[in-house]
Amino acid sequence: MSLNLHRMQLPREIIVGNGSLNLVGDVCENLGFSKSALIITGPKTKQIAGQKVADLLLDEGLEVNLHVISSNASMLSDVKHCEKIIGKLKPQVVFGVGGGTKIDIAKLSSARRGVPFISIPTSASHDGMASPFASIKGLNRPYSVKAQSPMAVIADTDIIIKVPYRFIASGCGDVISKFTSTRDWKLAHEKRKEYYAQYTASLALMSAQHIVENVHLIKPGSEAGLRVLLEALVSCGVAMCIGGTSKPCSGSEHLFSHALDLIAPKPALHGEQCGLGTIMMASLHGMNWQIIRETLRRVKAPVTAEEAGIAKEHVVKALVKAPDIRPERYTILSEKRLNRKTAYELARLTGVVD
Repeated sequence: MSLNLHRMQLPREIIVGNGSLNLVGDVCENLGFSKSALIITGPKTKQIAGQKVADLLLDEGLEVNLHVISSNASMLSDVKHCEKIIGKLKPQVVFGVGGGTKIDIAKLSSARRGVPFISIPTSASHDGMASPFASIKGLNRPYSVKAQSPMAVIADTDIIIKVPYRFIASGCGDVISKFTSTRDWKLAHEKRKEYYAQYTASLALMSAQHIVENVHLIKPGSEAGLRVLLEALVSCGVAMCIGGTSKPCSGSEHLFSHALDLIAPKPALHGEQCGLGTIMMASLHGMNWQIIRETLRRVKAPVTAEEAGIAKEHVVKALVKAPDIRPERYTILSEKRLNRKTAYELARLTGVVD
């Protein structure tokens, strides 16, 4: 007898708040990690949080190794190097301390070695902090691969609030994109009979609505606004854990962003590009794209290509190229295939280009 199994990996502990980094020892104790840990971080994030995590774990009696990733190597070579270190040291747990890149490297290298992973983000620019997916450049595809869910997420608002506000606005763009990614997922279900989970989609959509409803709180220096964003980002990550797919959180707007990464000489931040993509994809879906644009404007995220530092022609090219990034993923761009003329008309209609 065959069983239709759906396996979910969820974080066991999620701690958001000021000073939450100090609870890292308690988290390890609760999860049964009492012997050894490897911390993967970067030069800047070591100073911001990595060294403190190491010191706190040493105080708890753990054997701690700290690996600082240089910015010179490719992400893929960093993953392979970290895999070797994990294989040699055999830690009980691997920590990723940093922005999206360091967390993704730690997440994928630990997954490949079968070692549990704990996520400690130092910025809130996208939803990778709690998701089971890693975005690794150098894998011959510009999108995420399945890695593993973090056993715990510790997001210290004291640390994250000190990063440039642009990263927080970018995080809002990534969350807002769930308005269109959930529509694309449902569209694929209706047209292609693909797997679709209403609860998972609702959880992702609720995260985007949470930003819209609390947009007045999100501004530079606001801890209340940062908490709103972190709750939404964690919620998106959990939606992907439950669904076992990135589809509830990554649709046509993400394909547009990935295409821009390949086309634009100097791409904007991931969440900024996803925000622009969401405005345009919402229009294609027949949604109220003006509310999405206004929410992004209010959190000071770019709502035009010019504000994002991206040339008009690169936006048009990315819209045309986007559905070819993942041909197997059915989105509104699969249905309404754009050419250069219609792509420009869409970007102009929504005010992304003039």
